[in-house]
Amino acid sequence: MVERRITDGKRIAGLLASEIDGREDGSLALLSLADADPDVVPTTEGAFAYRIERDHEPFADVFVQPDRIRIEFRAAPDRAASAAREVGLRVRPKAVEPPRTLVFVESGAAVKRATDVLSAVVTP
Repeated sequence: MVERRITDGKRIAGLLASEIDGREDGSLALLSLADADPDVVPTTEGAFAYRIERDHEPFADVFVQPDRIRIEFRAAPDRAASAAREVGLRVRPKAVEPPRTLVFVESGAAVKRATDVLSAVVTP
């Protein structure tokens, strides 16, 4: 049986949104989606797809590129960087004020690792 690797940014963003939106218990149940653009068109720079919120406060933003997504953590950027490195996701700081951490999710299989990062950041 041949397994296909999902590397389409829009599909990866959809998988992550489903993981967040579908949780009724656990730490991901504390998160919600906001300002979602169902018609987002991936761009090389990354097109805004949706915001992840906790208690109606911005937690992270998700941007879609043709072959991946990037999550820009607003909450606990240091903890996000550490958690992402621990699960093997590519991480980069974003030099803005206040600082953010970028986490790159490059396949559908990596969505599980991204949810692990979200869980680690949402529960200190």
